[in-house]
Amino acid sequence: MLKAQYTERGPVPESSIEALSWDKPALSSGQVLIEVLAAPINPSDVLTLTGEYGMLPPLPAVGGNEGVGRVVELAEGLKGPAIGQTVLLPVGCGTWSSHVVAAAKELIPLPNDADPQQLAMMTVNPPTASLMLSEFVDLKAGDWVIQNAANSGVGGYLIQLAKLRGFKTVNVVRRDSAVAAVEAEGADVVLVDGDDLRQRMLEATGGEAPRLGIDAVGGAATDRLASCLGEGAVLVNYGAMSREPCQVAPLNLVFKDIQLKGFWLARWFQQASPEQKMKVFGEVAALIAAGKLHARVAATYGLSEIKQAVAAAAAGEREGKVLVVPAAGT
Repeated sequence: MLKAQYTERGPVPESSIEALSWDKPALSSGQVLIEVLAAPINPSDVLTLTGEYGMLPPLPAVGGNEGVGRVVELAEGLKGPAIGQTVLLPVGCGTWSSHVVAAAKELIPLPNDADPQQLAMMTVNPPTASLMLSEFVDLKAGDWVIQNAANSGVGGYLIQLAKLRGFKTVNVVRRDSAVAAVEAEGADVVLVDGDDLRQRMLEATGGEAPRLGIDAVGGAATDRLASCLGEGAVLVNYGAMSREPCQVAPLNLVFKDIQLKGFWLARWFQQASPEQKMKVFGEVAALIAAGKLHARVAATYGLSEIKQAVAAAAAGEREGKVLVVPAAGT
């Protein structure tokens, strides 16, 4: 049994994490032993390793916040879930591991015949995309949404979910080489970021300005999105890929009455009811199982390759998600 553990944080995320052996634990009442099938490396995981994320676990810690696994053992007296059942791992349980122990009551069963690599990515990015499309603006079929970092994991899910709901998307990327992959996701419009973004967007949309903007970059890119929005629109920031504070000029904030809001999925999880969580996860799982929602996978790594995996996830110009697949290293 292996786990990817770190005892310190620093500017080079892969330098502090390593694969360590550990012994099979004894199960307490109500607990389940789960074999991890796949677990992604998200930007938030990289920021956790560098100490820049908004919520940091105590050290030492095992990396990974989401993933899926297969039940392999139950505590004595426990009636379920069934051995072999695919389950969604509890958020933040340290999923970069060959096995995890969890309380049976915290597990969400998933379709056994669905692709575990796709299911592994359903806890963070799809709910983020889904909720940003529904929580801030009452969008109607035919409305436009604009987002940057459109070639990101969240960006790809947002394109697919928007299309399923009848919305149209303007998708902004930072390099020409990212355009084709975003178009392949079903994007209506793909544009490379730049100072004339508003003009090019209006030409593409026939003069229609979006009512909702989604920003993952920060810095001056936030204001370029704001300039594309219509009066009274909402601009939601959920990331800072530029490592710079959001900038919004008075022209957009004051005279166009643009509202800048933030979204953090961890806070939503803290405040949402069990019914709200199950509704979101149920929708996402059903769409993934039906093949209507997917994410690109750039590469998979075994646990023994965790340093290479984290380095690959932290690198730029990557098309798709990096996954930890424990069985790949055996």
